[in-house]
Amino acid sequence: MAAQDVILPHFPELTADQLQQLDTIASTVWEWNQHINVISRKDPLVMERHVLHSLGIAKVVRFTEGATVLDVGTGGGFPGLPLAVLHPECQFLLCDSIGKKVRVVEAAAKAAGLTNVRALHARAEDVPGAFDFVVSRAVKRMAGFLEWVDDKIKPSHNHPLPNGVLYLKGGDLTEELSEVDAPVTTVELKQWFDGPFFETKKVVHVDLSST
Repeated sequence: MAAQDVILPHFPELTADQLQQLDTIASTVWEWNQHINVISRKDPLVMERHVLHSLGIAKVVRFTEGATVLDVGTGGGFPGLPLAVLHPECQFLLCDSIGKKVRVVEAAAKAAGLTNVRALHARAEDVPGAFDFVVSRAVKRMAGFLEWVDDKIKPSHNHPLPNGVLYLKGGDLTEELSEVDAPVTTVELKQWFDGPFFETKKVVHVDLSST
């Protein structure tokens, strides 16, 4: 399905060029996925389950101009690439410890003409610099993930949400989040996105601005 049908109803401010960029990302990742497994090959619904899911973060917070965002364990470029389309005035660094996945990200970003994206073959712990937000999609249990990135967050913030982690995850997170020693807010995506896929999907915000 095209971004015009899946994404535009939820983000009506998107331009025709941005919709084309999202289409290009979805098709490029799917083509590469036939050779390099970055998403499930049994899941052709890239636009809904990867692009729209990624943009769930933008329902929780819109990044301000000049914001810097680190995507950890980006895989095929999610959630970083769709968020970069939505926020052309922000800078995105997408990292993964698997080099072939980084090549997919570079190909998709180039095909979509994204100039605000950089891909890096590195473990999260080794990424230099500090960022307004770290985003990711369920690459690790939250407490362990925070150990990777708790020194990657800028202390001052310019958003309604304090700087920290924005994590896409599904299911019952009660036990997992009880392990986190930082302020946590959980937002249900089903309030914006219909369908069984989004029934248990959430954006978890962890405030790391004071750590």
